[in-house]
Amino acid sequence: MTDHVYRVIEVVGSSETGIEDAIKAAIGKASNTVRHMRWFQVVETRGHIENNAVAHYQVTMKVGFSVEDENVSLQP
Repeated sequence: MTDHVYRVIEVVGSSETGIEDAIKAAIGKASNTVRHMRWFQVVETRGHIENNAVAHYQVTMKVGFSVEDENVSLQP
């Protein structure tokens, strides 16, 4: 039986076009170095204003990824 054990990291994504693109940017960039990502949770949404208009959307997310089993050999 396999236990479901996860590690959680926090990442921040940014986009000029919207919240969904900020999420996709963060997941895409994190996937370059983090394996076995399984879920995310947006914990904060904020933005940047320039000239009385939204310039950037920013999201802070928790990302969970599976912890790998170690390959331990019992034979010499």
